[in-house]
Amino acid sequence: MTNDPFTEPLRAVIARHGLAARKALGQHFLLDLNLTARIAALAAPLSGAHVIEVGPGPGGLTRALLGSDAASVTAIEIDRRAISALAELQAVAGPRLTVIEADALGLDYPALTPAPRVIVANLPYNIATPLLIGWLRAAGAFARLVLMFQLEVAERICAAPGSAAYGRLAVLAQFVSRPELVLRLPPASFTPPPAVASAVVRLTPHAEQPAPALRAALERVSAAAFGQRRKMLRRALAPLGGEALLAAAGIDPARRAETLDVAEFTRLATAMKQITENS
Repeated sequence: MTNDPFTEPLRAVIARHGLAARKALGQHFLLDLNLTARIAALAAPLSGAHVIEVGPGPGGLTRALLGSDAASVTAIEIDRRAISALAELQAVAGPRLTVIEADALGLDYPALTPAPRVIVANLPYNIATPLLIGWLRAAGAFARLVLMFQLEVAERICAAPGSAAYGRLAVLAQFVSRPELVLRLPPASFTPPPAVASAVVRLTPHAEQPAPALRAALERVSAAAFGQRRKMLRRALAPLGGEALLAAAGIDPARRAETLDVAEFTRLATAMKQITENS
């Protein structure tokens, strides 16, 4: 080991700690420190921000985040092998770095740090979508989220109505934030290389966030609409009120889910919420 854990090659860290990537944990490590620096830069401005990182592995992105002007970095890691590697960074970084050994799916993220909070992560691909959906439900608690996904998932998050990738994930993300696909990475960027390309999405939550009841209604409406996306909305939304619901929202019942933009889904959710409250 070198004297400085911030400069030791990541391959050496992996070798010393027996940190070979595990498929069961969805691990694909970014070892190119130029790339980790680019990802940290995409999360700017970080001055005064409290950054949460999920799945730091050997700590390449963690180093870049600690090298920024963030107030603190909180790293969430389930792999005990990585915990020991991160402890070496923690010994140098001091109280600016907190390492939490935990399952990322079971945490209350707004409770982890004070505001302003920024999530920056090369996400384990096997839990990336459920993590994102949970964060979207609390989008107002974050200044921004800069997240690595499989390229296909990133394209679904950012998709426009009418495109092949447009679906429920785009509606949920764009309902509460402005997502941007800001960086594409080939499989060779990772160790081991995944089977598909990857991409970084930056999500900036809207200043005004919907009430929980409206968000819950949108989740129900979008699930029903895209659950039968080949069918006209009158059929797909039949369990939620069908044509009566569509009439209340001013939407043609012959349309299909992929043709509706987020504003129209919001009208549907508002109508369903009102119908539910009045029933």
